Amino acid sequence: MAVVQRVAHETATHHHEPTSFWRKYVFSLDHKVIGIQYLATSFLLALLGGLLAMGIRLALGWPGQRWPLLGALFPSAFPNGVISQGFYLNLVTMHGTIMIFFVLSTALTGGFGNYLIPLQIGARDMAFPLLNALSYWLFPIALIPLLATYFVPGGGPVSGWTAYAPLSAVPQAAPGSGAGQTLWLISLAILIVAFLFGSLNYITTVLQLRARGMSMMRLPLTVWAMFITAIISLLSFPVLLAAAIMLLFDRHAGTSFFLPAGAVIGGRVIEAGGGDPLLWQHLFWFLGHPEVYILILPAMGMVSDIIANNARKPIFGYPVMVLSVAAIALLSFLVWGHHMFVSGMHPMLGTAFMITTLIIAVPSAIKTFNWLATLWGGKIRFTPQMLFAIGFVSLFVTGGLTGLVLGNPAVDMYFHDTYFVVAHFHFVMGSASLFAIFAGLYHWFPKMFGRMLDERLGRLHFWLALPATYATFFPMHFAGIAGMVRRIYSTELYGFLGGLEGLNRFVSIAAFVMFAAHMVFVVNVVYSLVRGRRASENPWRATTLEWSVPSPPPHGNWGDREVEVHRWAYDYSVPGAPDDFVPQHVPAEVGVTARARS
Repeated sequence: MAVVQRVAHETATHHHEPTSFWRKYVFSLDHKVIGIQYLATSFLLALLGGLLAMGIRLALGWPGQRWPLLGALFPSAFPNGVISQGFYLNLVTMHGTIMIFFVLSTALTGGFGNYLIPLQIGARDMAFPLLNALSYWLFPIALIPLLATYFVPGGGPVSGWTAYAPLSAVPQAAPGSGAGQTLWLISLAILIVAFLFGSLNYITTVLQLRARGMSMMRLPLTVWAMFITAIISLLSFPVLLAAAIMLLFDRHAGTSFFLPAGAVIGGRVIEAGGGDPLLWQHLFWFLGHPEVYILILPAMGMVSDIIANNARKPIFGYPVMVLSVAAIALLSFLVWGHHMFVSGMHPMLGTAFMITTLIIAVPSAIKTFNWLATLWGGKIRFTPQMLFAIGFVSLFVTGGLTGLVLGNPAVDMYFHDTYFVVAHFHFVMGSASLFAIFAGLYHWFPKMFGRMLDERLGRLHFWLALPATYATFFPMHFAGIAGMVRRIYSTELYGFLGGLEGLNRFVSIAAFVMFAAHMVFVVNVVYSLVRGRRASENPWRATTLEWSVPSPPPHGNWGDREVEVHRWAYDYSVPGAPDDFVPQHVPAEVGVTARARS
């Protein structure tokens, strides 16, 4: 009854549809517009982050090579046509920062979360539309100081996306440690506030604005994943926000949270009061490891829905899938120490973190087995979104297996800070999340824009991208085993890396192919927005609520209609049903009785 009253109140108080261009498409309060704004901004930044990665691969594939055109365009970054060491470190720092915080986090939670949560739970909008719009607009505001780092004395930051102290705490430590590092911290702090606004909104919306009949155990797994991700964000991001503010105090207010007494940096003794740089590592990784799941849980939820829809089968083990997401979220707060095995940690403490790290593999494996069980015996449609969803599972498993290796302190101490780690997280966090984003875009693009993406271009995109992704990141395991350290400027710096020139050149060429493969998607989007086939209300014959409204949905989503849910989200191939799917809003007495889960 309480949910019904809340829905009635929401219907009565929902904001009216704006008529001006600026209020409708720019400063909109509509969750769908805000979601698309998040996705569009994230994709523009993905292009920038991808170009920065190409710069990294250019340096590693052809160390010392002169590039006259780049030297003419960027004379300070490419003096005499050769990439400088300082700019190389800046490329590494900005690539990691942009891709992790400004692309993957924002696209998955900000983009898909905003667009899908109200539609999939039967709400007209988010609980706090104004706070939602403010959350988005803090995103481009955070970009301003980040991009401004390129125009300040000393240039952009060079301390990596982890910004380890004391390098990041001392403005004189290196070129880029000055104003560039300060702006980086300000940018991150603003973005974290945006994430917190969004998380508050998602949690409140899911708890308070569900349609009549939409119990928690009838929620699609996408909503479950977004809901639990919001809880993780709300608990972990404030820790990094506090750390960033403390680091700013160290840099500009004379405090010494992260600066040890007597530290010598650049041949100069730093005047400090006895802080500890390890404190930064603890605070950073308390957010840093949950951040992995902030990226991967929404991906898992979306992939679950897409696999069930395209296998034409109910998702296997729905309650266990929900419990697995919750278990991963809980355990994600207990594993941060495995990033610090080489920090002088007591072996007993290292063993404790090893145990929690290995335990978190259990719910992850359960989800994988359930996806495979869902596929087993299904009438699989190999649509582009299904191909990318299967690609997600493949990349996640590949990266997850090396995570088990790195969870062992004795092994991790050898692989720490090498390209083995780079390969691991680019599989499990970077590539897997990116494939889930593409799966989601191919699946929900018709709903967002009312036009179908071209399926031939979609399949071409996948069959170019998956092999290129493996060709790029899998050889990095061998580079790591050979001792190639991450963020190294050139393999020519150490004699023992002398045999890795060919491998690095191969990886660089594969990376260029991967980047080009993703450009096929850009072409597809532009072509389909103009010439794409008109999308019907439910082109994928799906069961969840967003497919019961026109494509694209109107302002307020449901008009005067009051949404009522009668079954769970996965009634596919129900015995006795006239069709192979029964939408959630169809009453149980119409056509066929809902499955037991509903």
